[in-house]
Amino acid sequence: MDPVLLGEILAVLMFLGVIATLLIGFPVAFSLAGVSLIFSLVGWTLGVFDPSNFGALASRYVGFMTNEVLVAVPLFIFMGTVLERSQIAEELLTTMGRVFGSLRGGLAFSVIAVGALLAASTGVVGATVVTMGLISLPAMMRAGYDPKLACGVICASGTLGQIIPPSTVLIFMGDMLAGINAQVQMAKGNFAPTPVSVGDLFAGAMIPGLLLVGLYFLFTIWKAVFDPKSCPAMVVSAEEKAALGRDVLTALLPPLLLIIAVLGSILGGIATPTESASVGAVGAVVLAIVKRRFSLTMLREATIGTATVTSMVFVILLGAAVFSIVFRMMGGDNLVHEFLSDLPGGEIGALIVVMAVMFVLGFILDTFEIIFIVIPITAPVLLNLGVDPVWLGVLVGVNLQTSFLTPPFGFALFYLRGVAPPEVSTGQIYKGAVPFVALQVIAIAILLSFPALATWLPRVIYQ
Repeated sequence: MDPVLLGEILAVLMFLGVIATLLIGFPVAFSLAGVSLIFSLVGWTLGVFDPSNFGALASRYVGFMTNEVLVAVPLFIFMGTVLERSQIAEELLTTMGRVFGSLRGGLAFSVIAVGALLAASTGVVGATVVTMGLISLPAMMRAGYDPKLACGVICASGTLGQIIPPSTVLIFMGDMLAGINAQVQMAKGNFAPTPVSVGDLFAGAMIPGLLLVGLYFLFTIWKAVFDPKSCPAMVVSAEEKAALGRDVLTALLPPLLLIIAVLGSILGGIATPTESASVGAVGAVVLAIVKRRFSLTMLREATIGTATVTSMVFVILLGAAVFSIVFRMMGGDNLVHEFLSDLPGGEIGALIVVMAVMFVLGFILDTFEIIFIVIPITAPVLLNLGVDPVWLGVLVGVNLQTSFLTPPFGFALFYLRGVAPPEVSTGQIYKGAVPFVALQVIAIAILLSFPALATWLPRVIYQ
């Protein structure tokens, strides 16, 4: 058999083998690396893979670990964890619930608003969903909300941290797309390409993030108008109304100042994402001290939580690096290039297919797993076809929000199931997420139709 064809067949089988291994339940990082090593051995035996390709693995991974841009990841995670542990997020939820609660659908409005604010100040999906599930879900159930609507709003609002900056997913994608774009442009003969940065993706994600928030609000308004029994108003006492102005100021102002300090410094070109993340981490600790909720126990828990999440992400990154080397050296990237280039519709047709593949993978894989596997394989082809890297990064970010809401491995659904009261069934949680998955698909369609929603703001700010 032709060695090129044999290598491509092995590359496809390896990809399917990784998916099958993950479905069985093996840890992600070890599945990626283990299956790749097995297929590399098979490829070496058949003469279609050279094991010396692994020689660059160590330097490549050290490059990841010493990348200054990626230092922002643990800092932003730490910031979000401190805000969650110090109950600042809880205070914000309670106060906003009183602001909107007297309106029909008001508690759902408050969850969406707080979800957006927490996304812009923490970016930690798990902490946001758990916090809102513990506080807002019981209140919504007491007010007579449809459990499906209540669960859907909480899960969907919690996932806004994946697209609204500072998103750790956007940090990784920004770093990956910067390198891929430079390689593609140099291969085309452009030796001075316009650089792509994490700041570009942060700016590009602002309008799409607000678009999603707007779609969630419109859906809730539709439910309030046409199905008022699903989201009745909450009774707010006179005492609560009297103290509302002061409580809003004390609960809303600190997170807003932190958001302005972090995102404003990045978008204004004052600080890099890493420098801004350090400001955010220190700012979160200062807020906890000012509100007299700082303790060594809280700091220890936040530090351990940050180290756990960061270690998990970077171990997955190591497994993905092994997978990428084996897949590319056996000709898998050429196969993907030929497949996407031959699709009807040019760059739009190829982009739609890649988005569809990512959407399906979201049912069985986590966000980081998908970007570490799919972006290195497909992004070079898409950028070579003329797709704007910022547009691509934002599209992927919106698309991958669905991976938190789609069963059987939707993590937002798991987080909420863990804190939901017994009277809320797992089926109601899953059914509640369906309309919001549809809203996210609509957002993807809008972004595909109007690329300027992602590219206009970065162009205005940085050029």
